[in-house]
Amino acid sequence: MAQTVEQDFFGGAIRGIVPQRWIDASNLREIPDHQEIFLSPESLSNMIVEINQRVSKEDALSTFATLSHQHPALAAGSGSVSSATPESLDQAAALYHLHDLCDEGDAMQIVTPPQRVNSSRLGVSAPPGSVVSAYKGIVQFKTASRKRGARTADGSNASAVDSAVAGASVDGEAGLTSKMTCHYLLVRLESQETDLLVFFNVPHEEFDKSGDVQGLSKEESVAEETVGVLAEKLEIRDWGLFV
Repeated sequence: MAQTVEQDFFGGAIRGIVPQRWIDASNLREIPDHQEIFLSPESLSNMIVEINQRVSKEDALSTFATLSHQHPALAAGSGSVSSATPESLDQAAALYHLHDLCDEGDAMQIVTPPQRVNSSRLGVSAPPGSVVSAYKGIVQFKTASRKRGARTADGSNASAVDSAVAGASVDGEAGLTSKMTCHYLLVRLESQETDLLVFFNVPHEEFDKSGDVQGLSKEESVAEETVGVLAEKLEIRDWGLFV
């Protein structure tokens, strides 16, 4: 089981966990106000907590229709806004945010589709009438070079996680050499018009170069376990953060 410690995010407005001994990137350099970034002291892996504008139904479904062929369970959600269920719209929003991370020419493959998780702790202190839902899953990114600065060991360009390039590839993989697994958690706050995201990124390059298959498998397990624990323990203590 992954060793984790409790951690405040955004000045204590949100409480969660991070892997034990991980480094708060804000102690090394300036971090955008809408992000919290933590770095592994032993690998290139990192964890990003990010607050975003809630994805609209139309934008979510446009991405869903593009990616639903990758997994049979998603096919039912690739319809119109009027026919989509609340859960399929939430799944679509998760894929929208992930696809938004792609640079031009990147490929994104769904490993585990968005799955709803228990968000009871998140909703305990929610304002009356609030609707809170949470989803986790796994995707893999393939790219010709490491272009996502937020996923480098020194965090030298973390704001790149916000970049989105229209028309980024999701299928063409010719010449793509670098792989990275992203274990993610999406929390949708409907009344606050906010999407809270956590990305646990595991670049494969350092393990592939050394032929360390066991090390990569262990890192993936840490990522999956950490996101699973975070889904259970994440709580919002100050809802004024989203005003």
